[in-house]
Amino acid sequence: MRTVRIKIVLAVGITAGALTLAAGAGWPLALAAAGLAPLALAAVPHFLTGLRTPAPAENPIDAMSGTEFEDYIARIARSCGAPVIMTSVTGDWGVDLVVGRRPDRLAVQCKRLNRPVGTSAVQEVVAGAAMQDCTHTMVVTNNEFTPAARKLAERHACVLVSGTDIPRLKGLIRGLTTSR
Repeated sequence: MRTVRIKIVLAVGITAGALTLAAGAGWPLALAAAGLAPLALAAVPHFLTGLRTPAPAENPIDAMSGTEFEDYIARIARSCGAPVIMTSVTGDWGVDLVVGRRPDRLAVQCKRLNRPVGTSAVQEVVAGAAMQDCTHTMVVTNNEFTPAARKLAERHACVLVSGTDIPRLKGLIRGLTTSR
């Protein structure tokens, strides 16, 4: 792979130099073009990394901060056509996002953690839902949930979305924010 890359860079440099020389420029300009074209080619992937689709083995969530994870979940919710309110960092009563319209508003707590999510996240969103005038609750994480969190969520009808369930998040949000 590395030798292929080197060959491509050399071909781009030689081609750029030859085209510059053929266009009537002198040797110094042709040599500069031959040297700068591979540098520009090497820089392009760094500008385009945000435009590519991650490989199946890559998980873009792993590189996100907690706030970026909240933004990511909000973008998914907005793509369902539901209005999304991002609550303030402080004084949100444990609710990060309010999704949907009354009477089917959904309170969402987002947790991007390196360990399984415990009961506190479920407690916070269930308690904060009433303060945000929400009828449904959800906790979304990049990780898994503890057995105690699962039991508490089941008791309070709180939907838990683990990292492996995030691809199904759109359908879950649509189901909870659509009047029945």
